[in-house]
Amino acid sequence: MMTNLFSSFDPSTNIWSLNWISTTMILIMIPSSFWLIPSRYYILWSKILTTLHKEFKILLGPKSPGSSLIFLSLFSMIIFNNFMGLFPYIFTSTSHLVFTLTLALPLWLSFMIYGWINNTIHMLAHLVPQGTPPALMPFMVCIETISNIIRPGTLAVRLAANLIAGHLLLTLLGNTGNMMAMYLLSLLMFTQLMLIILESAVAIIQSYVFAVLSTLYSSEVI
Repeated sequence: MMTNLFSSFDPSTNIWSLNWISTTMILIMIPSSFWLIPSRYYILWSKILTTLHKEFKILLGPKSPGSSLIFLSLFSMIIFNNFMGLFPYIFTSTSHLVFTLTLALPLWLSFMIYGWINNTIHMLAHLVPQGTPPALMPFMVCIETISNIIRPGTLAVRLAANLIAGHLLLTLLGNTGNMMAMYLLSLLMFTQLMLIILESAVAIIQSYVFAVLSTLYSSEVI
């Protein structure tokens, strides 16, 4: 309860002594890059995203009205989940089709709807490659249509299958450790270490491939 007119200016009126927090709340609103010295992780991640942004803009083309932000976000989310799955007892969400199809299917569907509504002639021209003989045109239309329809499935299965294969191999080799002789354990540990390095590379490559293919699919509808 206010005792006098100036009690709201008294810092001791709050029992929790939180009145001075309002002075530092501005730091929440200012991006940390303006008031913190960038760490090596921040600099590395900024360089990666800047390089990917330039590459995605080239793939999208100069006529593209879209932004590469959605594909950078897609890359960041997939690579984060891929690396989290390499730690023990952490669920690898990107190894399940429920997760990968949820990313690929709406993205591909939105590209198709946008392309067929706004650039119908351009989309029809994509069904017949340039230089196709007239006799082969009906077959090429069927082949191109099927290859276009299975794109979200191939995106999702490629990501999930590569992660499942590596994790299964690590698990199978790890379960044989208690049945091996002592002199073979060092060989097993070296093999596991090499597989971990390989899986780290797969985590980066698969997230990059998913983002690049999504960018290429979007550039075809413009």
